[in-house]
Amino acid sequence: MDPETFLYIGVGCFLLGAVLPLPPLRKITSLCYILPAAGALNLLVYGLLLIFFPPATVGSFPISSVFEFLFSGDAISGFFVVVISVLTFSASLFSIGYTGEMKNQGLMGFLFSLFVLSMLAVVTAGNIITFLISWETMSLISYFLVTIDRDKESEKAGLVYAVMTHIGTAFIICSFLLLYSYTGRMDFSGMKDAAEQIPLEIKSLVFIFSVIGFGTKAGIIPLHTWLPRAHPAAPSNVSALMSGVMIKTGIYGLVRIAVDLLGPGPEWWGIAVLVIGAVSSVLGVLYALMEHDIKRLLAYHSVENIGIILLGIGAAMMFRSSGLYNLAAIALIAGFYHTLNHAVFKGLLFLGAGSVMHSTHRKNMDEMGG
Repeated sequence: MDPETFLYIGVGCFLLGAVLPLPPLRKITSLCYILPAAGALNLLVYGLLLIFFPPATVGSFPISSVFEFLFSGDAISGFFVVVISVLTFSASLFSIGYTGEMKNQGLMGFLFSLFVLSMLAVVTAGNIITFLISWETMSLISYFLVTIDRDKESEKAGLVYAVMTHIGTAFIICSFLLLYSYTGRMDFSGMKDAAEQIPLEIKSLVFIFSVIGFGTKAGIIPLHTWLPRAHPAAPSNVSALMSGVMIKTGIYGLVRIAVDLLGPGPEWWGIAVLVIGAVSSVLGVLYALMEHDIKRLLAYHSVENIGIILLGIGAAMMFRSSGLYNLAAIALIAGFYHTLNHAVFKGLLFLGAGSVMHSTHRKNMDEMGG
């Protein structure tokens, strides 16, 4: 069976899962999560095949002579497809029972499938236009999921999230504009081939913009302010996806630009990422220790773990700039391993917290016995 077959089946399952909660099929509620679970299994196989097989173009959909949707896959994309698929499968099964009493059950089922598809589109985007549209779609859908309860807490959290994510997007757009102006290419593979033409000072500027833009989505300190607000406000099945895999799209974007497209850079790039990772990991766990809200604690814990992931990526960049390619590979593998590790255990923690809150109807751990 061709790898694309697993992709098409997986995407088809998510699209059906998004349609089923809508009128007049609203009564078929369990299928809107069973289908995404089946789709996640197919995409898991597809992601594994991407890791072990050469890069491939997934699909190209030209809109005009300038504008086209381009999706492609390589080992980096395949790894993040695997990470997204593993947690989506678990969250989908959890959602069958968890969302049974929700007042916006149909809307939740619709947005849930589209949210996962948008994250998959981000990590398989093959050019600037496709990436930015997928990125904005992911941000917009996650905003609606954060505010789905329509109370004051979720509205405030959604506002902070919307402001921060668009600040990050502005820096990402600036980095892409610089890359396009010096390479003349919009596709990522073409940019990578032409990256040697870019002056070092422009590369450094692209690197800085990428760290700010993607770091905002990842939740690095001090750009983390939205994370402990948005994740607790969202339903627990969505919190698991946001904290477990959505913030990893920031890691993907940083790796794609700073490591893959730009190529080896000066040593200070790696040192900067190492320092950011160290500060985020230490302050993140200190903030978590002071929390009494179970979901805010887990959100700050994600800030810590993003810092740990960045320690591996920063070390890889630093070793690479010194020509120590074996050590760079080990450091990058360590960062990627913890990306998968954190997605699995943080997803389980948020789903477990959702079960506890569903039973006790409270978030304060002191009221549960400390």
